[in-house]
Formats: sequence, structure tokens, C-alpha cells
Amino acid sequence: MQEKITIARPYAQAAFVQASEESNLQQWSELLQLLGRLVSDPTMIKLIKNPELEREKLTDIIFDICADHLSDTRRNFITLLAESGRLLVAPEIHTLFEKLHDEAEGIVDVKVVSAYQLKDEQQSKIKQMMSRRLGKDVNVSSETDETLIGGVVIRAGDSVIDASIRGRLKQLSQNFAE
Repeated sequence: MQEKITIARPYAQAAFVQASEESNLQQWSELLQLLGRLVSDPTMIKLIKNPELEREKLTDIIFDICADHLSDTRRNFITLLAESGRLLVAPEIHTLFEKLHDEAEGIVDVKVVSAYQLKDEQQSKIKQMMSRRLGKDVNVSSETDETLIGGVVIRAGDSVIDASIRGRLKQLSQNFAE
């Protein structure tokens, strides 16, 4: 997965720069989302991996499916992906593109893992706290992990706040080991 993200990053950055220059972020986003879903289809994966299928025919198939979302630059982008053998990283390109878009808009995705399902008011408090702390708008998603015992782990980009009981016990055991 990390390898795909590394491969996808320069394509996502190029698409974002082009979309910004064209003031067409939404249209690019829609195309990349469609392309990501398209290349994830098992039948399409077989076509993409088929060495006997000419790249031009493959791009024509994609152009037909994505016709409503194409401009000359978006058509060129798909052609570039096909010619460089990078169509299968389209889902990662879309994900990275959306992150760049969110960053440009000053929005940060925050993931909260808790031992129990969070109530709406708890999620709202975390959103407010993280928004103040980061100085940006925050999108919060949450999931549960019973192994935390209690508390939460909050991830925002590369930052991690471990306020879980499991994390505190782990830190305590490390302190005693020293």
C-alpha cells in the first residue's frame, strides 16, 4: 500500500496543480473518483493487465466511460497514466488529491479510536478541541477498539495523542523497566 502511495503522490500533485490552475477542483475530483472506481473493477483490472491490449485501445475504453468528465487536460492525464502503466494507482491518486484539496481549504482529517462508541457530544468536543489546537477546520471520523480498555487515541496527520488506558499502562511499564 505504501508503495502505491509513493507512486501516486507525484501524479496527485500534478493533477492538483492543474486543477487549481484551471479552477476545476470539483471536476478533477469527480474524474479521479470515477477513475479510481473504474480501475478497481475486476474486469477492468484484467484489461489493464492484459499485455496484448494496446494502450490506445485501453484509453479509448476509459474515455468512453468517463466521457462526461473529460477535458483536454484530463484526457491527457489519463493517457499519461495508461502509457506509464499507472492506471491501477488511480484510487490512491484520488485519495491524495482529496488530501491536497483539504489542506488547501484548511481542513484536517482527524481519526478518533476509542474503547467504546463515542456519543455525538463527545465527538463534537473532540472536534472543537482539535480545531483550536490545529487552527484549522476538522473532519472527525471515529471507530472503536476494545483493546484500548478506555480513553481515546486521536490521529491528525502525523500527530498522535494517546489518551488511552492501554497507552498509559504501556508508558508506566516502560518507566518501571528503566
